[in-house]
Amino acid sequence: MLAGGRSTRMGQDKALLQVGGRSLVELALDKLRSIGVAEPRIAGARTDLSSLAPVVSDLHPGCGPLSGIEAALAATNKGLNLFLPVDMPLLPARFLHWMLLRAEITGALMTVPCINGWPQPLCAVYHRDLLRPITASLLGGNYKVMPVVTAAAGQSQAVDVFDTERLTSSDPELLGFSPLPLYRWFHNCNLPEDMAGIGNALVLSQ
Repeated sequence: MLAGGRSTRMGQDKALLQVGGRSLVELALDKLRSIGVAEPRIAGARTDLSSLAPVVSDLHPGCGPLSGIEAALAATNKGLNLFLPVDMPLLPARFLHWMLLRAEITGALMTVPCINGWPQPLCAVYHRDLLRPITASLLGGNYKVMPVVTAAAGQSQAVDVFDTERLTSSDPELLGFSPLPLYRWFHNCNLPEDMAGIGNALVLSQ
């Protein structure tokens, strides 16, 4: 789980924001555990969260979320690794599980959902084979997740960036993962106003 952001736009630590009596970081960890991730880890310089789950510190601090992805891949011996940002509390756990199964079936080095035409590279599945090229990109000063990871994956067949709307239109059963409208699944909490109504929506999404 990615929780290393500075929360400058929120004005306070996003990971510790409370929704229904639980912090966003606790909600994210519970979601990962519910789909069988036995030992979820928190990527980022967050030793204050070590009582909740093991913390994996950035190998290249100050380089954004790509550094958190690098640190997590360096700390695992698993091929496929599911990433979940702490500030997307409405993502259905069943969708995360489905995405991981999709990655196992396709064999893609990266599996990234798109919503409204925008890739969501922080809610994605990355193969550990991407570690070396990601590290090289960070050392070269390239920190933007999508361009770096796409280039690292290389061949088009190794990249699975799928259109969530198109997919659910052909497989309506996926909409059963949550009663919330599809665009709400990827609601990102960056600003204080983004937290409005999250509590009620969260009850529906679980």
